[in-house]
Amino acid sequence: MERKKTIIMGAAGRDFHNFNTYFRDKEEYEVVCFTAAQIPNIAGRRYPKELSGKLYPDGIPIFSEVELTKLIKEKDVRFVVFSYSDLSHNEVMHKASMVLASGANYMLLGPHDTMIKSKKPVIAVCAVRTGCGKSQTTRKIAELSILEGKKVVVIRHPMPYGDLKEQMVQRFAAYEDLERHRCTIEEREEYEKYIDKGIVVYAGDDYEKIIREAEGEADIILWDGGNNDMPFYVPDLMITVLDPLRPGHELLYHPGETNLWMCDVALINKVNSAKKEDIETVRKNIRDTNPGAFIIDAESVLGIDKPELVKGRKVLVIEDGPTLTHGGMSYGAGFVAAMQAGASGIVDPRPNAKGSIKATFDKYAHLEKVVPAMGYGDEQIKDLEATVNSVSSDAVVIGTPIDLSKIIRINKPIVRVTYEVGEKGSDALSLLLKRFFDEKKS
Repeated sequence: MERKKTIIMGAAGRDFHNFNTYFRDKEEYEVVCFTAAQIPNIAGRRYPKELSGKLYPDGIPIFSEVELTKLIKEKDVRFVVFSYSDLSHNEVMHKASMVLASGANYMLLGPHDTMIKSKKPVIAVCAVRTGCGKSQTTRKIAELSILEGKKVVVIRHPMPYGDLKEQMVQRFAAYEDLERHRCTIEEREEYEKYIDKGIVVYAGDDYEKIIREAEGEADIILWDGGNNDMPFYVPDLMITVLDPLRPGHELLYHPGETNLWMCDVALINKVNSAKKEDIETVRKNIRDTNPGAFIIDAESVLGIDKPELVKGRKVLVIEDGPTLTHGGMSYGAGFVAAMQAGASGIVDPRPNAKGSIKATFDKYAHLEKVVPAMGYGDEQIKDLEATVNSVSSDAVVIGTPIDLSKIIRINKPIVRVTYEVGEKGSDALSLLLKRFFDEKKS
């Protein structure tokens, strides 16, 4: 039998999961390579033999996506599998056109072939865009579940930026685990808040092995999705978070719209900072798309630890990186908190941007007033530190979920911003979870 040569287009997450769950042991396919986009320093590595299985004793190479059309022709590729998230429907189909014009078939894999069934109840938290507030929502659900006497384990969407073989199964229960796994800024942003609350987090490369280990110490599994990707596990309850600061995006991005169609609960976040008409646009789109979904309004509640360092002063604002880059936001919680605290001005960091941070500003032209906390590797972390320290400001407002001062040295006073999900005028989420747990008992 001639094997069908296949390329998986990805960004070091969904692509590896699609391979593991669908392609790894299928002899009718030959995955000749992965291509990488969105995330720096992924291309040039190999998916290791320890993860790729008996059909790939040498592992699988990873190339940059810019080489895709050349690879299709050179390797006589039959199928190209699109396997990453938070692209507009237009972008997804532009890539399809490119693949089809190169002679290959364009393929999308769905939940039936990629979701793993857990032995424990799974609550999945997904979103329609990056930066809607998935992790804050997951933390809220974790706290409410603990109040119900449940042992909670969170499994986070993959961020395998280091040694893939070593990252097969990762467990985070203490700050020492972050150091041991040499976590990037992006990984710390997702894990630290859980560790602070005493909640165990799993991540890695092989999500079959991850779920089996997590099941051993959990009553309930919480899936904390990445970007706007679909869950890796079959959810018993699926909650999709929507952002009224980007009304209409719930119908325009892949696979965020899929999450809207699939969800049991649609949580409209940030209703305290969005326009009423934009909230109603999102609400109408939910009802038109998924009329059976239960709708919850939620607030993104901001906190600022040292407002006196902001009022009347010029400040530099650092925000969560992915929210600004492939999430498409021009600002985040840090900017909002600084303005609410009475900052006299937000300093433009672009003239002082260094190295890869300057390249980020060049690539994402919509960024003007804030610094994306990019830190996918040591060099980028150094560039971030050099950028921050070269800007003249009275203070630095940090809108990322972590304490950046543990990662980089900052030569100015630091103000930290927190943001949590709060229900607006109801305890609907609490009641929903009580009912869910009661049904699981019966």
